[in-house]
Amino acid sequence: MFRSLIKRNEFLVAVTIIALVLYIGFRNPVFYTYSNIFDLLRSGTVVGIFAMGVLVVIVSGGIDVSFTAIAVFALYSTVKFMVTYAPDAPIWMAFVMASLIGLGLGMINAFFISKFHLPTLIVTLGTLSMFHGFLLFAIGNQIIRNKLPPSLTAFARTALVSIQMDRGIANLHPAIFITIVVAIFTWLLLDYTMLGRGIYALGGAREAAERAGFNINHIQYFIYGFVGLLSGIAGMTFGALNRQANPQDIVGTELNVIAAVVLGGATLTGGRGTVIGTILGVTLVVIANNSLILIGIPPVWQRVVIGIIILIGTGLPAIQERRAGKAMVGLADM
Repeated sequence: MFRSLIKRNEFLVAVTIIALVLYIGFRNPVFYTYSNIFDLLRSGTVVGIFAMGVLVVIVSGGIDVSFTAIAVFALYSTVKFMVTYAPDAPIWMAFVMASLIGLGLGMINAFFISKFHLPTLIVTLGTLSMFHGFLLFAIGNQIIRNKLPPSLTAFARTALVSIQMDRGIANLHPAIFITIVVAIFTWLLLDYTMLGRGIYALGGAREAAERAGFNINHIQYFIYGFVGLLSGIAGMTFGALNRQANPQDIVGTELNVIAAVVLGGATLTGGRGTVIGTILGVTLVVIANNSLILIGIPPVWQRVVIGIIILIGTGLPAIQERRAGKAMVGLADM
């Protein structure tokens, strides 16, 4: 049992996180301060929401790179609408509107993928450029910072926990609860519903899933609609936390999110992936992105370190799986 545990990708990622935390904390005790811990949680909030949607796509055997464009489209469109027509609208209306915009854009992906059976990477790569380009040239390309609706500013200033430090105050933003709720919902969806079984089945073998009676078209519409909805929520969360709507934000960070999901054990071929593993992958990527500077690694080299972590994190499970396959073949020959 112990040997099977240490071979699991989640265990390897957890050990890597512990080793990295101990090493960074030993080199620079600032890592263990409340302000740094709260900053890490804040940084992981949006990435965590994105990662749950990406997990569902990868488990189904697909790939989506358009979610960042959907997020910034939903954020900017919502903020511009509120500034123009509903400046006094409550924050929940902003999240509802952004999530509905994201849902609609996700359905565009689902239409092309389900109706025409096009490769998911090609479709979402195209819609990434299409959504972002339409945003910049048809809706607006100016940063909205000084005219934000009061509800967004109030949300940005909200603190769940405030701790007085030697230099300033460390605040934990309640937006972390959004990530927690999304993660719990995704876990329940994948592990305890027939739809979740269909998503795993689709990623394992589409033909077998169809023979088992799953409606593949309906599942694909749900998957990409779900990713779009979460992207809208993530985009609005990002804008509220940063107190601005910048049409150039977020786009370009999709590879970090996909890397976090793959590090957590999801295979790009589909059929495998867990919420716990994804959370661990997000944790590792966030720590690597935000804390390596504490031990003197320049930002330019941080991408190199993250790349090495990704190669090791994805390479070891692949090697172990290949060895296990050879062992099974050997036993069959005997």
